[in-house]
Amino acid sequence: MQTEKILNVRLPLELAGQLEALTKATGRTKSFLTVEALRGYIEVEMWQIQDIKNGLVEADRCEFASAEEVSTFFAQYDC
Repeated sequence: MQTEKILNVRLPLELAGQLEALTKATGRTKSFLTVEALRGYIEVEMWQIQDIKNGLVEADRCEFASAEEVSTFFAQYDC
């Protein structure tokens, strides 16, 4: 059973240089760093998509924050 799949990617030269510098600084391989970066990106994107879907479900049920709840939330950031 195959546990990995090869992916060829074209990188902008600046990004390739940054990746090379990071490999030297950390002693990690390009593959390791790329997989970790992609894993983190996908995790954040999937969380965001799910959060949006959940919000749409709440909106479809007319579950909105009250004006008071919104004011209270933003008041904590008032300078």
